[in-house]
Amino acid sequence: MKYTVVLEREADGGFVVSVPVLPGCVSQGDSRPEALANIREAVELYIEDCRLAGDPVPEEDSLEYVELMTGTR
Repeated sequence: MKYTVVLEREADGGFVVSVPVLPGCVSQGDSRPEALANIREAVELYIEDCRLAGDPVPEEDSLEYVELMTGTR
């Protein structure tokens, strides 16, 4: 399965990463590679928990990306 992740740099230099289609699936890391490795593990555990509970595994059906430009004139 493929999931979109949102990777955000923290003020302290680390990263927070989340998976919008999997509510509550959030992780972090001191570096980008560490954060991505951690979210992969979190996604695997999330999916495993869904299956063990007999719940459907969420899938992305469609996403729309919009680039917004901001700034002063």
